[in-house]
Amino acid sequence: MRIFVTGDKGQLGRALKEALGWETVAGCDLPETDITDREAIRAAIAACAPDVVIHAAAWTDVDGCARDPERAYRVNALGTQNVALACAEVGAAMVYISTNEVFDGTATEPYREWDSVRPINPYGRSKAAGEWLVSHLLNRFYIVRTAWLYAPGGRNFPHRIIQLADERGALRVVADEVGNPTYAPDLAAAVLALIRTGAYGIYHLTNSGYCSRYDFARAILRLAGREHIPVEPITLDQFRRDSTPPRFTPLANTAAAALGIVLRPWEEALAEFLSR
Repeated sequence: MRIFVTGDKGQLGRALKEALGWETVAGCDLPETDITDREAIRAAIAACAPDVVIHAAAWTDVDGCARDPERAYRVNALGTQNVALACAEVGAAMVYISTNEVFDGTATEPYREWDSVRPINPYGRSKAAGEWLVSHLLNRFYIVRTAWLYAPGGRNFPHRIIQLADERGALRVVADEVGNPTYAPDLAAAVLALIRTGAYGIYHLTNSGYCSRYDFARAILRLAGREHIPVEPITLDQFRRDSTPPRFTPLANTAAAALGIVLRPWEEALAEFLSR
């Protein structure tokens, strides 16, 4: 099976290529190939003639998307349309990596795959538009929603928490934003297992369990040997930012679990990440 990965320099892209073996997969990323350039991404995918395209490329700067919604839509929606059309041309199935932020965060229990999407910020709206385009342009697709992704390389929440703890000696972290911390190598393995099933559809793939940003930060500091750093819980209303994140968006893995695909608890994955 030939697999092509967009965004192959990102956290998930690198994890996917490592899981696949660098010699068995092709891919692209900026600056060489821009998914918003329809002809460029069409040519890159056609040259590979893949069986499956994993579309991991996205503009994931949530606050940046809030400042520039037009760019968010251009990259995350129209860029996804370009990838989907290229898949249709070569007869490839597509895996679209989406997000928990397609939901509004007003639920009282984790979101299921069939729950209605109601994004409340430009990032979530652009990713929901990508979902719509994939599902309307292709017959063979996997929409994979994930959340709070982190990996050994790259800019992410655990790295930022450790950096700020070392710089400031004390932290203030939001306690009323809840989601699923997800380790990129675990997600990559789950995506590959899903592709092997050939069971197209919508899936929620995150490490098992969920927590608040505050609890996530406390766990990071404890496992990183910085448990002595004081952490003050605050509310989203006290944390000024350009985007408005949904408050409660844990994802429930129902569809993939029925296929035998379940990711380990987020605490175990975090411990491995920090040990590396």
